[in-house]
Amino acid sequence: MIKRTYIPKPNEIERKFYLVDANNQILGRLAAKVAAILRGKHKAIYTRHLDTGDTVIVINADKIKVTGKKLSDKVYHRFTGYPSGQRSVTLEQMLKKAPTEALRLAINRMIPKGPLGYKIRGRLRIYVGDQHPHQAQKPITLSL
Repeated sequence: MIKRTYIPKPNEIERKFYLVDANNQILGRLAAKVAAILRGKHKAIYTRHLDTGDTVIVINADKIKVTGKKLSDKVYHRFTGYPSGQRSVTLEQMLKKAPTEALRLAINRMIPKGPLGYKIRGRLRIYVGDQHPHQAQKPITLSL
């Protein structure tokens, strides 16, 4: 008996829109669940070298929670490319300045790097309030 691995064809992959409310959700747990949906791990046809994921719309990104002392202890670093150009921002400062960026970084860092990962990251939509412009796609509401 020969066993064959099922690989979905591009026309067999159905894409859906999911709506996730981040109100009072813990940052890391929400990011892990959203990253799994973006990659398509919730589907039976998941194949790690193909893009089988769905689009995720996250609302109320400014109302996420973190546990412990992460607001003051977690530091995000970036480098401008110039001498002495390393910049550091705490999570608390980032949530005040750009509330969507902390969630975006958490989700993006859970998705593999490379051409497939860049394609997957393009299907993530994050909004500060509870309004979003994707009503025409009829997103399915998820309670995570």
